Amino acid sequence: MPIPSDHSRPVRQSAKESAFNQIQQWIIDGTLQPGEKLNDSELAKALGVSRTPVRESLQLLEVQGFVKMFHGKATQVTEVEKESMNDLLPPLAVLQALSAELAIDNLTDDITAVLEEINDRFTKAIRSENYYAALKIDEEFHQVIVDAANNPYIHNIIANLQAHVRRLFFHNSIILTEQSIEEHSQIINLMKEGNNEALAPIMKENWLRTIQEFQALK
Repeated sequence: MPIPSDHSRPVRQSAKESAFNQIQQWIIDGTLQPGEKLNDSELAKALGVSRTPVRESLQLLEVQGFVKMFHGKATQVTEVEKESMNDLLPPLAVLQALSAELAIDNLTDDITAVLEEINDRFTKAIRSENYYAALKIDEEFHQVIVDAANNPYIHNIIANLQAHVRRLFFHNSIILTEQSIEEHSQIINLMKEGNNEALAPIMKENWLRTIQEFQALK
Protein backbone atom coordinates (compact mmCIF):
# COMPACT_ATOMS: atom_id res chain seq x y z
CA MET A 1 0.00 0.00 0.00
CA PRO A 2 2.04 3.03 -1.22
CA ILE A 3 1.59 6.05 0.99
CA PRO A 4 3.27 9.42 0.29
CA SER A 5 5.74 10.64 2.87
CA ASP A 6 5.88 14.26 1.67
CA HIS A 7 2.39 15.31 2.67
CA SER A 8 1.82 18.37 4.85
CA ARG A 9 0.76 17.71 8.42
CA PRO A 10 -1.97 20.03 9.72
CA VAL A 11 -1.13 22.06 12.81
CA ARG A 12 -3.33 22.77 15.81
CA GLN A 13 -5.32 19.60 15.27
CA SER A 14 -5.69 16.52 17.39
CA ALA A 15 -4.04 13.33 16.16
CA LYS A 16 -7.49 11.99 15.32
CA GLU A 17 -8.45 15.08 13.28
CA SER A 18 -5.13 15.07 11.47
CA ALA A 19 -5.40 11.37 10.64
CA PHE A 20 -9.01 11.65 9.52
CA ASN A 21 -8.39 14.63 7.24
CA GLN A 22 -5.33 13.09 5.59
CA ILE A 23 -6.79 9.62 5.06
CA GLN A 24 -9.99 11.13 3.65
CA GLN A 25 -7.93 13.29 1.28
CA TRP A 26 -5.96 10.24 0.09
CA ILE A 27 -9.23 8.44 -0.62
CA ILE A 28 -10.69 11.44 -2.44
CA ASP A 29 -7.68 12.04 -4.70
CA GLY A 30 -7.12 8.36 -5.44
CA THR A 31 -3.87 7.94 -3.52
CA LEU A 32 -5.79 5.18 -1.74
CA GLN A 33 -7.64 3.44 -4.55
CA PRO A 34 -11.22 2.09 -4.47
CA GLY A 35 -11.14 -1.46 -3.14
CA GLU A 36 -7.67 -1.04 -1.61
CA LYS A 37 -7.08 -2.76 1.73
CA LEU A 38 -5.88 -0.43 4.48
CA ASN A 39 -3.36 -1.34 7.14
CA ASP A 40 -3.75 0.77 10.28
CA SER A 41 -0.11 0.19 11.33
CA GLU A 42 1.20 1.47 7.99
CA LEU A 43 -1.13 4.45 8.09
CA ALA A 44 -0.09 5.27 11.66
CA LYS A 45 3.58 5.15 10.69
CA ALA A 46 3.05 7.36 7.64
CA LEU A 47 1.06 9.91 9.66
CA GLY A 48 3.38 9.90 12.66
CA VAL A 49 0.62 8.96 15.11
CA SER A 50 -0.37 5.91 17.13
CA ARG A 51 -2.79 3.30 15.80
CA THR A 52 -5.63 4.52 18.06
CA PRO A 53 -6.41 7.79 16.22
CA VAL A 54 -6.07 5.94 12.91
CA ARG A 55 -8.60 3.31 13.99
CA GLU A 56 -10.96 6.02 15.27
CA SER A 57 -10.61 7.86 11.95
CA LEU A 58 -11.35 4.70 9.97
CA GLN A 59 -14.48 4.14 12.05
CA LEU A 60 -15.68 7.66 11.24
CA LEU A 61 -14.80 7.22 7.57
CA GLU A 62 -16.90 4.06 7.55
CA VAL A 63 -19.88 5.99 8.95
CA GLN A 64 -19.41 8.51 6.14
CA GLY A 65 -19.16 5.81 3.49
CA PHE A 66 -15.50 6.12 2.50
CA VAL A 67 -14.33 2.77 3.87
CA LYS A 68 -15.86 -0.56 4.78
CA MET A 69 -14.59 -2.39 7.87
CA PHE A 70 -14.87 -6.16 7.98
CA HIS A 71 -14.56 -7.18 11.63
CA GLY A 72 -11.43 -9.23 12.24
CA LYS A 73 -10.52 -9.27 8.57
CA ALA A 74 -9.80 -6.07 6.70
CA THR A 75 -10.68 -2.45 6.05
CA GLN A 76 -11.21 -1.48 2.43
CA VAL A 77 -11.74 1.76 0.55
CA THR A 78 -15.26 1.80 -0.87
CA GLU A 79 -15.85 1.76 -4.61
CA VAL A 80 -16.71 4.93 -6.54
CA GLU A 81 -20.28 4.58 -7.79
CA LYS A 82 -20.80 6.94 -10.73
CA GLU A 83 -24.59 6.81 -10.42
CA SER A 84 -24.41 8.17 -6.86
CA MET A 85 -23.96 11.59 -8.46
CA ASN A 86 -27.72 11.51 -9.08
CA ASP A 87 -28.30 11.15 -5.33
CA LEU A 88 -25.58 13.52 -4.11
CA LEU A 89 -25.97 16.63 -6.22
CA PRO A 90 -29.71 17.42 -5.76
CA PRO A 91 -29.57 17.78 -1.93
CA LEU A 92 -26.25 19.60 -2.19
CA ALA A 93 -27.74 21.99 -4.74
CA VAL A 94 -30.65 22.80 -2.41
CA LEU A 95 -28.36 23.41 0.56
CA GLN A 96 -25.99 25.55 -1.51
CA ALA A 97 -28.95 27.63 -2.70
CA LEU A 98 -30.14 28.07 0.89
CA SER A 99 -26.62 29.07 1.94
CA ALA A 100 -26.54 31.77 -0.73
CA GLU A 101 -29.89 33.14 0.45
CA LEU A 102 -28.72 33.22 4.08
CA ALA A 103 -25.37 34.73 3.09
CA ILE A 104 -27.11 37.81 1.68
CA ASP A 105 -27.75 39.08 5.23
CA ASN A 106 -24.05 38.78 6.04
CA LEU A 107 -22.67 40.00 2.73
CA THR A 108 -19.94 42.63 2.91
CA ASP A 109 -17.79 44.38 0.32
CA ASP A 110 -14.87 42.22 1.43
CA ILE A 111 -16.79 38.97 0.84
CA THR A 112 -17.96 40.22 -2.56
CA ALA A 113 -14.38 41.11 -3.48
CA VAL A 114 -13.19 37.64 -2.46
CA LEU A 115 -15.89 35.95 -4.58
CA GLU A 116 -15.00 38.09 -7.60
CA GLU A 117 -11.28 37.34 -7.18
CA ILE A 118 -11.98 33.61 -6.91
CA ASN A 119 -14.14 33.72 -10.04
CA ASP A 120 -11.31 35.46 -11.89
CA ARG A 121 -8.97 32.58 -10.99
CA PHE A 122 -11.73 30.12 -11.90
CA THR A 123 -12.03 31.76 -15.32
CA LYS A 124 -8.29 31.53 -15.95
CA ALA A 125 -8.22 27.86 -14.92
CA ILE A 126 -11.05 26.90 -17.26
CA ARG A 127 -9.72 28.89 -20.21
CA SER A 128 -6.26 27.38 -19.75
CA GLU A 129 -7.94 23.93 -19.57
CA ASN A 130 -6.59 23.32 -16.07
CA TYR A 131 -9.76 21.51 -15.11
CA TYR A 132 -8.43 19.96 -11.90
CA ALA A 133 -7.54 23.43 -10.59
CA ALA A 134 -10.93 24.69 -11.75
CA LEU A 135 -12.70 22.06 -9.64
CA LYS A 136 -10.76 23.10 -6.53
CA ILE A 137 -11.35 26.81 -7.18
CA ASP A 138 -15.06 26.17 -7.77
CA GLU A 139 -15.29 24.50 -4.39
CA GLU A 140 -13.46 27.46 -2.84
CA PHE A 141 -16.03 29.84 -4.37
CA HIS A 142 -18.97 27.96 -2.91
CA GLN A 143 -17.27 27.51 0.45
CA VAL A 144 -17.01 31.29 0.89
CA ILE A 145 -20.78 31.48 0.46
CA VAL A 146 -21.39 28.60 2.87
CA ASP A 147 -19.15 30.27 5.46
CA ALA A 148 -20.97 33.59 4.98
CA ALA A 149 -24.30 31.85 5.67
CA ASN A 150 -22.99 31.26 9.20
CA ASN A 151 -25.12 28.18 9.89
CA PRO A 152 -23.10 25.36 11.49
CA TYR A 153 -25.70 22.68 10.71
CA ILE A 154 -25.75 23.49 7.00
CA HIS A 155 -21.96 23.82 7.06
CA ASN A 156 -21.46 20.31 8.49
CA ILE A 157 -23.92 18.61 6.14
CA ILE A 158 -22.43 20.32 3.09
CA ALA A 159 -18.90 19.38 4.19
CA ASN A 160 -19.85 15.71 4.24
CA LEU A 161 -21.67 15.81 0.89
CA GLN A 162 -18.93 17.91 -0.67
CA ALA A 163 -16.26 15.35 0.23
CA HIS A 164 -18.14 12.65 -1.69
CA VAL A 165 -18.77 14.97 -4.63
CA ARG A 166 -15.06 15.88 -4.71
CA ARG A 167 -14.18 12.21 -4.92
CA LEU A 168 -16.73 11.57 -7.69
CA PHE A 169 -15.57 14.58 -9.70
CA PHE A 170 -11.92 13.58 -9.37
CA HIS A 171 -12.38 9.95 -10.38
CA ASN A 172 -14.72 10.81 -13.26
CA SER A 173 -12.62 13.72 -14.55
CA ILE A 174 -15.54 16.14 -14.46
CA ILE A 175 -14.91 19.21 -16.65
CA LEU A 176 -16.49 22.52 -15.69
CA THR A 177 -17.41 24.83 -18.57
CA GLU A 178 -17.61 28.51 -19.47
CA GLN A 179 -21.24 28.48 -18.38
CA SER A 180 -20.12 28.02 -14.79
CA ILE A 181 -18.14 31.27 -15.03
CA GLU A 182 -21.25 33.19 -16.06
CA GLU A 183 -23.34 31.52 -13.36
CA HIS A 184 -20.81 32.53 -10.72
CA SER A 185 -21.02 36.13 -11.90
CA GLN A 186 -24.82 36.00 -11.76
CA ILE A 187 -24.70 34.53 -8.25
CA ILE A 188 -22.45 37.37 -7.05
CA ASN A 189 -24.64 40.05 -8.63
CA LEU A 190 -27.90 38.57 -7.32
CA MET A 191 -26.46 38.33 -3.81
CA LYS A 192 -25.42 41.98 -4.00
CA GLU A 193 -28.96 42.88 -5.14
CA GLY A 194 -30.52 40.73 -2.40
CA ASN A 195 -32.58 38.95 -5.06
CA ASN A 196 -33.46 35.66 -3.34
CA GLU A 197 -36.12 34.79 -5.88
CA ALA A 198 -33.70 34.67 -8.80
CA LEU A 199 -30.67 33.52 -6.78
CA ALA A 200 -31.87 30.06 -5.69
CA PRO A 201 -32.64 28.74 -9.22
CA ILE A 202 -29.25 29.90 -10.56
CA MET A 203 -27.38 28.29 -7.67
CA LYS A 204 -29.27 25.01 -8.09
CA GLU A 205 -28.68 25.00 -11.84
CA ASN A 206 -24.98 25.59 -11.26
CA TRP A 207 -24.83 22.23 -9.48
CA LEU A 208 -27.50 20.18 -11.25
CA ARG A 209 -26.23 20.94 -14.75
CA THR A 210 -23.24 18.72 -13.93
CA ILE A 211 -25.55 15.69 -13.89
CA GLN A 212 -26.81 16.50 -17.37
CA GLU A 213 -23.31 17.11 -18.74
CA PHE A 214 -21.99 13.93 -17.16
CA GLN A 215 -24.83 11.82 -18.59
CA ALA A 216 -24.25 13.34 -22.03
CA LEU A 217 -20.67 12.02 -21.99
CA LYS A 218 -21.67 8.43 -21.23
